[in-house]
Amino acid sequence: MSSLPTIVLVHGFWGGAAHWSKAIIELTKLGHTGLHAVEVPLTSLADDAERTRKMVRQIDGPVVLVGHSYGGAVITEAGDLPNVAGLVYIAAFAPDAGESPGGISQAKAPAAFPNIAPDSDGYLWIKPDKFHESFCQDLTADEALVMAVTQKAPLGSTFGDNITAPAWKKKPVWYQVSSEDRMIHPENQKMMSQRMKPRKIVELNASHASLASKPREVAALIDEAARSAA
Repeated sequence: MSSLPTIVLVHGFWGGAAHWSKAIIELTKLGHTGLHAVEVPLTSLADDAERTRKMVRQIDGPVVLVGHSYGGAVITEAGDLPNVAGLVYIAAFAPDAGESPGGISQAKAPAAFPNIAPDSDGYLWIKPDKFHESFCQDLTADEALVMAVTQKAPLGSTFGDNITAPAWKKKPVWYQVSSEDRMIHPENQKMMSQRMKPRKIVELNASHASLASKPREVAALIDEAARSAA
């Protein structure tokens, strides 16, 4: 049985748990056997945080929560459980109390903001023909096509849901900045990461989809966090 903490991976907007596929392979190579990727509904921060808490409560022993994109807001809201030993943010939102992902983005809009469009039911989509250039410009056209077709749209109202009590004020934190991110402005990532005073900040020359385009580097940061929390 591994002495390492269990790693729980939380996806963000416009993707599901499978967005972590390459990072999962790299983490397994590094010796991590306790791996879970939660599938959150993207219907509200409360719903998404509660789904994450339910998974964490099923796990005996320490857990490292990892959030990509909006998943960072989810682990910020859900990460106060006693067995959560650390938080890792991958090109992610890390709002403070009273802040929302939408509010942070409006203050400094990312390059691809114009490529997001609502449907008649209130879900927000990245325009399929703009997905590659917006979300994952450093992946192949084929990979981007699959991501565009399988994108998981959030309810637009989720963008405005505020954090209540940010777990990063109580838990050890690690953060990866994507310098070529077109979905969360890199300057917003730097602002959020620096104010958390993380154990480590890694900046990668990567798109928003760094978990897929730089899986070794992303896995290395998660591995470092897990071993530190062991």
